[in-house]
Amino acid sequence: MNTIKSISAFHRLLSLPEPKHPMVSVVNLSESVFIEDDVWKGFVSHYYCVALKRNATGKIKYGQQHYDYDKGVLSFTAPNQVQYLDLKTMDCENTGYLLIFHEDFLLKHSLANTISSYGFFSYAVNEALHLSEDEENNLLEILNKIDKECEHIDQHTQEIILSQIELLLNYSKRFYERQFITRKSGNHQLLAKFEKFLNDYFDKESSEKGLLTVHQIAEAMNLSPNYLSDLLRIHTGQNTQQHIHEKLISKAKEKLSTTELSVSEIAYELGFEHSQSFSTLFKKKTSLSPLEFRQSFN
Repeated sequence: MNTIKSISAFHRLLSLPEPKHPMVSVVNLSESVFIEDDVWKGFVSHYYCVALKRNATGKIKYGQQHYDYDKGVLSFTAPNQVQYLDLKTMDCENTGYLLIFHEDFLLKHSLANTISSYGFFSYAVNEALHLSEDEENNLLEILNKIDKECEHIDQHTQEIILSQIELLLNYSKRFYERQFITRKSGNHQLLAKFEKFLNDYFDKESSEKGLLTVHQIAEAMNLSPNYLSDLLRIHTGQNTQQHIHEKLISKAKEKLSTTELSVSEIAYELGFEHSQSFSTLFKKKTSLSPLEFRQSFN
């Protein structure tokens, strides 16, 4: 796997001059020409990237799936995520901006500890954010301030630029939450599909189905785990793991109250490898052990 280690290396791959700042850059796509290089066939980078696209075309690949690069206006990638870029589909008249900042630029700053809370860095490309004209102009203004600040490197530069990046991320968080709410029709279909998947999974009689994971259900719904959890949290107040636990405890209560199966047998049917893990989770969620809950019906 190829690695793009620096902002300078990325600039060279886009036929751009050296960046104004070695750790952060605002790239104008209309001034960029992607150099034919094997690196695009599979690469990871050491930087974060926020892509604000206008009239951008082309295909990018995550894992084994291709996505249209023009789906959505704003997308995010984090360091060490495997990416593939199909240069044959790239339009030479692509417009927009890329904000790229090296992971080391965050060191000794509070954003280094909080950036992982912005789940959209792990969204897939097809889960990109769509913006209104006012929202887009808001972000363009921030990008312009960052670009200007890169020209004045002094003891205040890092703090000023990172405060602008944090502002951009917080606006993006607001815009994503707005998008989750305004796209009611499509999201309601996803919620119904999610609920059906949970019900079907726990209604299976197979004792070899294993414990349901967030990744399993997200993959089945063709969504990234973070996107699914954030969507559920906005609409229901609970993330994917909380929904899984809620359904699991509901099924456990049903079996404890209507069957004579042992706690170990119930744990195994629900996918637990060890009954103690089931008992621990059950008590955490209900304040009762499985046996205490069963005895309350006698």
